[in-house]
Amino acid sequence: LPMFLSLLRFWTWEHFSYVAVYGGRCLSVSAGVMANRPAVLMRLVASAYAVAEKAGTIVQKVLQSGELGIVEKSGANDLQTLADRLVQKSICASLSKSFPKVTIIGEEELPAEAVEEDLIENGQSSLILQKSCPDQYASLKEEELVVWVDPLDGTKEYTEGLLDHVTVLIGIAYGGTAIAGVINQPFYNYQMGAGASLGRTLWGVLGLGAFGFQLQEVPDGKRIITTTRSHSNKLVIDTVQAMEPHDVIRVGGAGNKIIQLVEGKASAYVFASPGCKKWDTCAPEAILHAVGGKLTDMHGNAYTYDANVKHMNSAGVLATLRNHEYYLSRVPQVVLQALPSN
Repeated sequence: LPMFLSLLRFWTWEHFSYVAVYGGRCLSVSAGVMANRPAVLMRLVASAYAVAEKAGTIVQKVLQSGELGIVEKSGANDLQTLADRLVQKSICASLSKSFPKVTIIGEEELPAEAVEEDLIENGQSSLILQKSCPDQYASLKEEELVVWVDPLDGTKEYTEGLLDHVTVLIGIAYGGTAIAGVINQPFYNYQMGAGASLGRTLWGVLGLGAFGFQLQEVPDGKRIITTTRSHSNKLVIDTVQAMEPHDVIRVGGAGNKIIQLVEGKASAYVFASPGCKKWDTCAPEAILHAVGGKLTDMHGNAYTYDANVKHMNSAGVLATLRNHEYYLSRVPQVVLQALPSN
């Protein structure tokens, strides 16, 4: 029988090998050549997407149970529920398991304790893994990344049944800049009835774009302001009025407000007051910036998201999809004096 030589190629994420088979026997193996493993950033985003989807399911199940486990943190407008606690444990434990060198900062102060196995999510979004990482982030290492987690943005609204305001936020920062974000809306479509597909996940990376929604803008010439529903004060009211809006939408959740901007329901998000934190804005800012929008404090200065930065966004939040300079120009001087820039 004539001899034959066949070549088998074996792939893994780490490397591939060529195995020469001659006469049915393995003769040699050459290995160690690196394959195109997805960049750390894309793997982290792919994991964050899967973790956010699991988080959305947890939020839904807690509501369905009827046992919200509400705790007041600093007052009636600053609440924590069982969903906040379970989701933060799930997100932080899951991402820490897969990316042990990444710094993760969550909103809730929780005791160190073992995390139930059913809260761990090991999956990744295959669609995200197939995307090419922007060149400027392709060589980032785990230890250079900071993840900001808001397990349940819009907790007060969650307890009041305003479910479309609720989001789960996972933001990723490098060098102090928000470069990627994932937003899950657990109750998206909940008002459409039992047959509707419940929930969705939006995500974005600077230099790559944003996905999971249809980008839209408000009609030309319209100024529609979205602002806080439950944390208003004179500074906020005066600033909103100074924008000379055609309409004002008062809703809960920073993530929800940014979604309004990118889906054409509002032209500016105005919150001229301290209160918003880095975990509220990191993920939404990354998605907004990925489609050409802008988020700053009321002075027009960018916020930073490095691991050691203070958590409070002390100088308020101004976010727009377009025409940021116009809205900055309308901020009253008395408001700027009352909100010292970071």
